[in-house]
Amino acid sequence: MTVVVHLAEVVVDCAEPALLGRFYADLLDCSLHTFDEEWTWIEPATRGGGPADADGVRIAFQKVPEAKTGKVRLHLDLGAADIEATVERAIDLGASRLGDPVTDLAGTFVVLADPEGHEFCIVEP
Repeated sequence: MTVVVHLAEVVVDCAEPALLGRFYADLLDCSLHTFDEEWTWIEPATRGGGPADADGVRIAFQKVPEAKTGKVRLHLDLGAADIEATVERAIDLGASRLGDPVTDLAGTFVVLADPEGHEFCIVEP
């Protein structure tokens, strides 16, 4: 028997799911969906709010009681055609810039922190 597994969603632990969900929804131009005060999510346009096996990955925000401590060992890379414009938009929405652009063999990226301090990158291949 062959078991088929797919990535259905990435869940971000946070203190304020509605606030963090709104930040990413605005940055990625997605709709914010709310289950309750402890769980919100966004979906890429390709999913259209469809079933779990639709194209794209849902990003969910789950309330947890403990605060973020240290560096998160998993982060989001968000692709953009114009890194600087996207970085400025993220900052306007509440992100903090953590460094200057870095260019390597894979492309260019800038590291930021979202309003709760989770690191993420804006990348341009």
